[in-house]
Amino acid sequence: MTTTQKLQRIQKYSGKTQEELARNLGVSFPTLNSWINGKSQARSKAIEKISSLYHETFGDTSIELHELDEKIEKLKQLQKQFSEPFSILMSKKDIYDNFLLSLTYHTNSIEGSTFNEPDVKAVLFDDVTIPNKSVREHQEAKNHQGALGFVMRWIRDNNNIIDEEFIKHIHQILMNGIMHNAGEYRNHSVRIAGVNVPTSNHLSIDKHMIKYIDTFNQFQKKSLAQVEQIAQTHAQFEQIHPFSDGNGRVGRLLMLILAFKYNMAPVLIKKERKQAYYTYLEESQVKTNHIPLTSFIFDALFEGYKLITA
Repeated sequence: MTTTQKLQRIQKYSGKTQEELARNLGVSFPTLNSWINGKSQARSKAIEKISSLYHETFGDTSIELHELDEKIEKLKQLQKQFSEPFSILMSKKDIYDNFLLSLTYHTNSIEGSTFNEPDVKAVLFDDVTIPNKSVREHQEAKNHQGALGFVMRWIRDNNNIIDEEFIKHIHQILMNGIMHNAGEYRNHSVRIAGVNVPTSNHLSIDKHMIKYIDTFNQFQKKSLAQVEQIAQTHAQFEQIHPFSDGNGRVGRLLMLILAFKYNMAPVLIKKERKQAYYTYLEESQVKTNHIPLTSFIFDALFEGYKLITA
């Protein structure tokens, strides 16, 4: 694949404007535009940056276990610096509001919402109706606000232990007014669009969810095992795909519980990394190679720490 093709794919799938992409690469807009249109060629250092950004956007499954060592140490340092991220979020309204905005914007964008971040902010905090946007997009934003609040209160009151009714209630809040069977497991087969991942037969969902919850509620002592648990249970939940719709948003909320259980910042998966996220999920689910997804979740935790330090 040529450098021009890589740049065109990055722009298409990350949602970045050429101005944003130019800033990411440390070049001027005219220079980037010339590369994208094939009018000039990037030099070697720029090609390295483009390749790195391409892997960040679409994923690199060749990650080795030893490459996680630096991330483990970085996480430990952040945990020492911020010993109780959950308490920070719950005690400071401005930080909580930024957390709510970021999670709502990115999780719904991953699922196809066309709201930009200012749109989401206006809907969540000012109850504004955005012109030329669907009723569903407005409901998705408000519903996620309610579901996140429910999850945060559950963590505060229930010591991070979950059950099926809790998961179903998250879904009921998220999909209220959007699905007629919100809060109920699906009773039909389903395929995950765009990937070759087999999901649970609808007759086996109850059995698979019991196993998932048992794994989720276990306690891990070491940092790597804790992040692996977040990654692997997320992949497990998404492959079960217990609901007709809304599984991604439920699954990303569930990751918060494990992160806070281990005194980590929230997991924030940004929309710009959607394609890499899907690549790593599929690698974990189909090939049982959990290292790339685990590494990705470390990065998402580091994004979460930016929310509590803003």
